[in-house]
Amino acid sequence: MARFIYSLIFTLLLPFILIRLVMRARKAPAYGERWLERFGIFTKPDFVQGKKAIWFHTVSVGEFIAAVPLIEQVMAADLDRPIVITTTTPTGSEQVKKRFKSELGQRVFHVYLPYDLPWFLNAFLRRLNPQLLVILETELWPNLIHSCHKHGTRVLVANARLSEKSAKGYAKLAKLSAQMLGQIDCLAVQNETDGQRFVAVGMPVDNMTVTGSIKFDIEIKDELLQSGKNWREQWGPKRKVIMMASTHQGEDEIALQAYRELLTEPSMETEVPLLIVVPRHPERFDDVANLIEKQGLKLVRRSLLLSSPEQTDLKSSQVLLVDSMGELMQFLAASDVCVMGGSYVENGGHNPLEPAALQVPILMGPSQFNFALICQQLEEAGGLLTVQEQELGQTLKTWILDDALIQLKGQQAKQVVDSNTGAKQKVFELIQRQLH
Repeated sequence: MARFIYSLIFTLLLPFILIRLVMRARKAPAYGERWLERFGIFTKPDFVQGKKAIWFHTVSVGEFIAAVPLIEQVMAADLDRPIVITTTTPTGSEQVKKRFKSELGQRVFHVYLPYDLPWFLNAFLRRLNPQLLVILETELWPNLIHSCHKHGTRVLVANARLSEKSAKGYAKLAKLSAQMLGQIDCLAVQNETDGQRFVAVGMPVDNMTVTGSIKFDIEIKDELLQSGKNWREQWGPKRKVIMMASTHQGEDEIALQAYRELLTEPSMETEVPLLIVVPRHPERFDDVANLIEKQGLKLVRRSLLLSSPEQTDLKSSQVLLVDSMGELMQFLAASDVCVMGGSYVENGGHNPLEPAALQVPILMGPSQFNFALICQQLEEAGGLLTVQEQELGQTLKTWILDDALIQLKGQQAKQVVDSNTGAKQKVFELIQRQLH
């Protein structure tokens, strides 16, 4: 009954969801494409015919990037099995196309996840008939889980986490939550605390395993490090570089204010630091560019570097706006300090392990609930510092004037990553158990 009421409400809200999609498409045209896929309508690829696929659902960019090493390991272990990857955002979709370009249409099939209504999901499952669904993080939808259960597709949730805030939301819908969680075949949870929260809202203990976070298993390739060195040479090898990563609306202003405070430091007049701003959502690129220019700062856009590199003077620039997708890591590899976005608005913060793996120390605002325990580990080790908005400029000034301090804190952040690897292998073994 609880799921029926949920489906009825979702159906009534569907017109408003579509209106929102249209509105988003005005700023990000990709949201206006491939609509039929969101209703479970698509052409089934020939290579899936007669085979039991593994289906990975990664809602957007962050989840997909974290899942790539796991997907690659699964593909290497079973060379004949088709792989289906779903996302819900165009930015996530672009990353799938970019990473698995050579495998798309041959072994990998990418499509948007349908809306969480039984008739859309049943059509999806009938076409693809996957043996196993692997959901990254906690992208849990009642009809998605139920439809897989009914269809005979096993469900494994990898890298699962449940914040205190989210747990309260699940508790308000206790019957629906318990029914959904009871139909999950395996929950690979990041830590004991999150595991206890899942159990409290209805997850069967026998179907849950604590594996740690696969986000610690970050592979840093030599090409990435070399790319970072190349950027430093272009900007000026002695310049300090500050990355403001994955910003949301309201955080760009905070970054620019802190940067302007740095410019008042007399010792920085001869070697002006470079601020790299990476907005989280592409529809905000132009707005952020206008904001930077209105403050009279010398701006270079990444898109201009791609189209007309000879027309840009990187060494005299003050702010680099990364108005491209999927390039965060190479710019992190060229940074001295990372200020992690999503933490100065009530968004819970974004993944601090990416800079940590590159030995880049991290500053964050107080909103950290998405990575609460990871942030705690990093802060206790000394590789991360929580800083209020009004203190950000002064803290940055202290850090970038002290090379030894930056190096120490970067090493402390990297040690946390190195000491917590291994979750990917544990999740891989759970996947193999579900398949066999």
